Amino acid sequence: MEDKSGQKMVEVLESSPCKRLRKNNPLKSIATISSDMMNQQIWKDFPEDLFEAVIARLPTESFFRFRTVCRKWNSLLSSSTFSQQIAEVPQLHPWFYAVTHENITKGVMYSPIQRKWHHISISFLPAKTVLLPVASAGGLVCFLDLAHKNFYVSNPLTDSFKELPPRSYRVWSRVAVGMILNAKTVSNGYKIVWLGCNGDHEVYDSIRNCWTHCADFPPSINLPLSLNFRSQTVSIGSTIYFMHAEPNGILAYDVATGVWKQYLIPSPPHLTDHTLAEYEGQILLVGLVTKNAATCIYIWEMQKMTLLWKEVDRMPNIWCLELYGKHVRMTCLGNHGLLMLSLRSKRMNRLVMYNLSTKEWQRVPECSHPHGRKRQTIACGTAFHPFPTARA
Repeated sequence: MEDKSGQKMVEVLESSPCKRLRKNNPLKSIATISSDMMNQQIWKDFPEDLFEAVIARLPTESFFRFRTVCRKWNSLLSSSTFSQQIAEVPQLHPWFYAVTHENITKGVMYSPIQRKWHHISISFLPAKTVLLPVASAGGLVCFLDLAHKNFYVSNPLTDSFKELPPRSYRVWSRVAVGMILNAKTVSNGYKIVWLGCNGDHEVYDSIRNCWTHCADFPPSINLPLSLNFRSQTVSIGSTIYFMHAEPNGILAYDVATGVWKQYLIPSPPHLTDHTLAEYEGQILLVGLVTKNAATCIYIWEMQKMTLLWKEVDRMPNIWCLELYGKHVRMTCLGNHGLLMLSLRSKRMNRLVMYNLSTKEWQRVPECSHPHGRKRQTIACGTAFHPFPTARA
């Protein structure tokens, strides 16, 4: 017998000790084992660091169920050693936080592992405030109010929430927002960068809890900027990347050095809605291409030497046929490793997911109201890695 690698597998055949097994009572053996396992004396001496290491590797949903067992387990959220244990666990798939057109004052979260939507409400928000998720980092989500005046930061999994200090600029125009960690976890601080079309920009430092004006643009970058507000920012290392048009390209800001750079990259032909994405340090472009009545989603990778976009994948043809003849708009909810795309037209509302690692496309269950069957359409959203101990 051979396994898939071609190596021979040897089966060891032994005579079955039937008579010996009959002499033992299996129920009695199981009862003895169960009694030993549940012996409180044994569990009392269980190493604390090993206990936290095991809990840190539970799925996020399971962790929040385990919090209700006892006060000790619930107190893990404020444990610095438990936070370190979670930071050491590899982050596989992000969650997605979004707001819907039907209920814009409340949020929804999607777990790719469970393939399930969770409906939440942030009870400590200011009354009648509509907050839009614009960026995320380290388990925290950055929100901007509908009037583009105030910023907020929250952990959607917990009650950790704070309003950021007022910006020094009093022009409430639309802005693009990026968020990045200072180190591996939120405990070392984070920075938020906003950028306006006229070149105004500021950096928020969570350690200092204030906004500061960063470096001016070099003379080679012409103002005003034609920012692509439908595209989320991406961060690689200490650099945040913004997408702009006319001319088409990318703006990069290094939060460590305070230097701005511009990369002029021609857009692929027939491109409509599009957004930046990132995977393993590579900048990608996800876009909706419409030619005549045919519509499809393409994935491109930026070539650093030529500053051109190279196609690396596209949506399956059978799925593209479902978009034929429809005036489709695309919104990207997450652009790090796992993409969630909202495709909608007058007669269609569809969510699809693309795994940049496995290059697999997958349909996402509809987001329905928790107390009814009415479908909800996604207005905007962002991906975030679930980190229960992250504090705003």
